[in-house]
Amino acid sequence: MNDSPGWATPGSPSDDRRPEGDRPAAPPADGKWSATQPPPGQWSSPAEGRTPPEAPAPQQQTGWGSYDSGPQQQPGTPYGAPYAHPGGWGGPPAAAKPGVIPLRPLGLGEILDGAVSTLRGHWRPVLSISLVVAALSQIALLFVQRATMDSAVITTGRTPSAAETSKLLGDTALLYGAEYYLEILGLFLVTALLAPVVSHAVLGRSSTLPATLRAVRPLAPRLAGLIALLLLGALAAAVLPLLPGILAGSAGLAVLGVPVSMALLAWFYVTFVLAPPALVLERGSVTASLKRSAKLVRGSWWRIFGISLLTWVLRGITSAIIVMPFAAVALFLTPGGFGSLLDGSAEMGWPFLIITAIGSVVAATVTLPMQTGVTTLLYVDQRIRREALDLELARAAGQDGGGLVTGG
Repeated sequence: MNDSPGWATPGSPSDDRRPEGDRPAAPPADGKWSATQPPPGQWSSPAEGRTPPEAPAPQQQTGWGSYDSGPQQQPGTPYGAPYAHPGGWGGPPAAAKPGVIPLRPLGLGEILDGAVSTLRGHWRPVLSISLVVAALSQIALLFVQRATMDSAVITTGRTPSAAETSKLLGDTALLYGAEYYLEILGLFLVTALLAPVVSHAVLGRSSTLPATLRAVRPLAPRLAGLIALLLLGALAAAVLPLLPGILAGSAGLAVLGVPVSMALLAWFYVTFVLAPPALVLERGSVTASLKRSAKLVRGSWWRIFGISLLTWVLRGITSAIIVMPFAAVALFLTPGGFGSLLDGSAEMGWPFLIITAIGSVVAATVTLPMQTGVTTLLYVDQRIRREALDLELARAAGQDGGGLVTGG
């Protein structure tokens, strides 16, 4: 991908694309270096015959971490310190930060702050995309809720029959399954669509909705195929452990498969969660994106799982706070009010569902970008840790007009 200098998949180590003057000198033809080599530290002199400058006189140590302390050896530290900086003795210098994150391996707080900063700094394309995806997902879920809500009402006056209980369990599974997979679909889709926005935010560049859509439009067929495979894989991970109990008609056996199903879903989600940003930013094939995600996650599965789970929890709390006022209004307009909800006589009609759906759309519009931003920044972080992407991004940030993702 030549038009995205920061995100191209690393090539072969032998593929040296540096300018001729920047490449290291090749060894002699006989494979032997001259025995008369200059001593270490004097490989390049300003001019032939000019004496090198004298070393500065040692300065008195004024305290840990001061700039005038120099790389002097301290008592009791046999190896000394490489250099000093304001943050502490011998620590690394501050990394470049052209955008929302510093160009170095990231911590949890920096990933969360980068996702929120992307939302604040690029709110027009971010909220526009997340609003459309959230609205479409909620409309689909609205019809599933309306079709299953009647059987979810259990009155306290009588014991439900076996058929009613079976229908209740089936409709409840359908409702929660539809809600989960629509949520996953929205996350994968928004992650892919907002990956160009996050990539520009990393370099401190502005993003617009038309430019973002132009960057993603050529990838639409591959993106659709990737999301379809991810949904099918997630569905298989959830259903296969339950299949023996379902085929045998044993509820106990099916219940035993639930923990296995949840573990497989978690493994599948974390392993391939980086595939959407990999597809959009590296512009590879569907299978290449899946392999890239699995490769980047390998060895860091628990870290990515923990950060993703924490983001889910924070997002859930934020969504609940946003939805509460809408749910209160919807409940107030329901005949019988809160008491009817407790005794099972509440009628969950279209007004109740529409008002709560509006609250869910507002909550998803605000919180989806946080989750997807964390996912894309995890992709960036893994490539920084494994492929030194920070060096490539630092060069891309200093280029005039060299964008990470350009529109087709």
